[in-house]
Amino acid sequence: MLDLGLVASGAAIGVAVAAPIGPVNLIVIRRTLRFGTLTGFLSGMGAATGDGIFATISAFGLTAAIDFVIRYELVMQLIGGIFLLALGARTFVAHPHLENGPQENLSGALARVFVTTFALTITNPATMLGFLAIFGGVAGLTAQDAGYGRAVTLVISVFIGSALWWAALSGFVSMFRQRMSDRLLVVVNRVSGGLIVLFGLVVLGRVLYRYLG
Repeated sequence: MLDLGLVASGAAIGVAVAAPIGPVNLIVIRRTLRFGTLTGFLSGMGAATGDGIFATISAFGLTAAIDFVIRYELVMQLIGGIFLLALGARTFVAHPHLENGPQENLSGALARVFVTTFALTITNPATMLGFLAIFGGVAGLTAQDAGYGRAVTLVISVFIGSALWWAALSGFVSMFRQRMSDRLLVVVNRVSGGLIVLFGLVVLGRVLYRYLG
């Protein structure tokens, strides 16, 4: 029998992990304003996929993967920080135009932005460590404690919760799209690009502090 409480807990975890404002949220907002709801939502699904992978590792206690992330945490943060700097700089200097025609080609640029948000998520070891802390702090939320059936239910629920957040965010932001112009879109790019660069500097600063410490 489906444990609705477990489903609700997993969905809440998915929303809680996805909701904090960060680079992926900025990308989804910017893509929604430029291309529309569908593109914004699918951009967020790259992050949801990364969250699902981390949730799987945490729920099933995949020791080798956990050890790998912990051992190479600084390297992954370094890669992620550099990636954020490059992405932020590229976003800042871009001169986008509103796309009022058909949705963006799903096999081209949309696939690239999916990979971008997935990479931003998967190179952030803090996300997986956060899942480990959450799952370990709530009784019965790991495969070892409650069996693989409950672990599968939890992982799927986390993915659904994350996807629901991206659907809600892209849907909400799309309501303001009609008020956008190319000039305002450039402003959005400047602000989001600057913030993404700032996130990257924070990540690299944290790496440097831990390395020197």
